[in-house]
Amino acid sequence: MPPQAGRRVVVTGANSGLGKAAAAELAAAGADVVLACRDVRKGEAAAATMTGRVEVRRLDLADLASVHAFADDIDALDVLVNNAGVMAVPRGTTADGFELQFGTNHLGHFALTGLLLGRIRERVVTVSSPAHRFGRIDLGDPNWTQREYRRWPAYAQSKLANLLFAYELQRRLAASGSAVRSVAAHPGYSRTEINSNYTRPPLSWLMALGDRIGAAQPARVGALTTLYAATVDIPGGTYIGPSWPGEMRGYPRRVGSSRRARDADVARGLWDLSERLTGVSYLDGR
Repeated sequence: MPPQAGRRVVVTGANSGLGKAAAAELAAAGADVVLACRDVRKGEAAAATMTGRVEVRRLDLADLASVHAFADDIDALDVLVNNAGVMAVPRGTTADGFELQFGTNHLGHFALTGLLLGRIRERVVTVSSPAHRFGRIDLGDPNWTQREYRRWPAYAQSKLANLLFAYELQRRLAASGSAVRSVAAHPGYSRTEINSNYTRPPLSWLMALGDRIGAAQPARVGALTTLYAATVDIPGGTYIGPSWPGEMRGYPRRVGSSRRARDADVARGLWDLSERLTGVSYLDGR
């Protein structure tokens, strides 16, 4: 990783897992890192384990009031890492009434990025997942109010939304003449606290077995793709994932994404919907 002295980075969900690992490496390399965490106490405990310049600020992506309050208190930054998320949780809603996974993983980050965009000097990194390949965007019912809720399809929809957002943001930034880049990454199969959100067999048994036999890579390895996307000179619109076949583990490289993730019409529809739901307008990426 190139030296990071002089760079300021915000990492969402940096109190545990991939976010914590990425934040720790960035700080150790010289960056000034803001740990954006819903639970400040856990964030401070994580910060105490890191070397370098780190600070903790409260951010609850499932509450747009919290997103606005956080953004109001942030000065110029070089990199925003949209990392935080929930996975395959039981049906729930955010403070604003959105389905919890779509609201947290996509809408919270959409609003945060839009509010901070004028202060971001270099790039936005959005963390997606291989699960995006199984996702479908239902623009008529993104919050699962008209369908029977299914936690894994809802998660896959949110991760597809992350990629559609990252690509559409890059298109809009380029069209506006901005030098800011939008890139994306995914960690493959990594051993983090987020896996504990899913406790029902048989998948919970498979996850536990994968952790025991070493199929899941440690968070510090899973975070390498995010670190690569955040620090290496790559073009906007790049998607970084692990190098092994199946993209479940390995060192970072450029990877492909599903045809649905590249659907510019759906991306524009999702963008318009996200602006209406969050009340955050990007003014064409400027």
